[in-house]
Amino acid sequence: MPRFTTVALVAGAALLVRRAVRSRMTTAPLWPMPALDEPVSGYGRGSTVPRKALVTSRGAPADGVVELRLEGRALPAWQPGAHIDLVLPSGLVRQYSLCGDPADPTAYTVATRLIETGQGGRGGSREVHEQLHEGVEIEIRGPRNRFPLVDSPAYVFVAGGIGITPVLPMLRAAEAAGADWRLVYCGRSRATMPYLAEIEALGRPGGRVTVVAEDESGRPDLGFLADVPAWTPVYCCGPDGLMDAVTEAMPEGVAPRMERFSAAATTGGTAFEVELRRSGRTVRVAADQSVLAAVHEEVPGLMYSCRQGFCGTCRQRVLEGEIDHRDELLTDAERDGSMLICVSRCAGKRLVLDL
Repeated sequence: MPRFTTVALVAGAALLVRRAVRSRMTTAPLWPMPALDEPVSGYGRGSTVPRKALVTSRGAPADGVVELRLEGRALPAWQPGAHIDLVLPSGLVRQYSLCGDPADPTAYTVATRLIETGQGGRGGSREVHEQLHEGVEIEIRGPRNRFPLVDSPAYVFVAGGIGITPVLPMLRAAEAAGADWRLVYCGRSRATMPYLAEIEALGRPGGRVTVVAEDESGRPDLGFLADVPAWTPVYCCGPDGLMDAVTEAMPEGVAPRMERFSAAATTGGTAFEVELRRSGRTVRVAADQSVLAAVHEEVPGLMYSCRQGFCGTCRQRVLEGEIDHRDELLTDAERDGSMLICVSRCAGKRLVLDL
């Protein structure tokens, strides 16, 4: 057979294969394709580049609370309100507020309370308490700050239990700036309230700290919040019940600034459909199912991590449909046309994803 004929046959066969592949990919791609060229994924870019850190000290600032000092190279700077992700030995990813000194470029400090599974825990805090000891190396990501301290001549802070961790650096910063501030610090008992001695000393001039231990005086009286001037920022972090109470006590039309680390509610509402536009498939998301869980059955290579709306790994572009955003990460601009499918849902009957 002449050489040119062989080449032509091979080229023709290759063309037919390419056409067949293109035809098949219009209905069902041969492999999962990411929806975003640069997903906000916590992997490989900006301040979310994974880094190694070494646990160099471990303390107990309150009953049931462990404090870790994490040292590493070239740690990014941070400001009060920031948090980091800890990638635990099991692969679980958990978020913890930085409660150390922003001026220390060599280390981050975090603290976590042990929460039992039967009390709402999901295993992360137990892993921290039992496995992260001095000399253990761990992967961290961040810091990120969705709870920044704004400039103001005055502040009101309300913290509950371990919720004091993002607030503590704010108190130090407000004091250093000469601002007028007030803190209501709540807990089950004084023994369970981290950093209580330091906080009381910090607020002693003028009695700026009100300690409300439930075993001594019950629940806090938040009625004073109704009289806080609208220009005074109110910061709150703690259990959901406390944050709900603070919101209710605020003047009408004035919202507090809050930090939530409890898992977002991924279920609730009604079932809906999600079309995977590039895959040519449609999946049904049940009322008791997340979009991620439903889509992952069709696109098993889909990236995800925290499954709580914190890390951004599962962010996908939305081509059509109204989004019910339930994440704790994306800005308003980022929410325009994309969603975190681990927690957010459809506000209607149908979403179309660029998958």
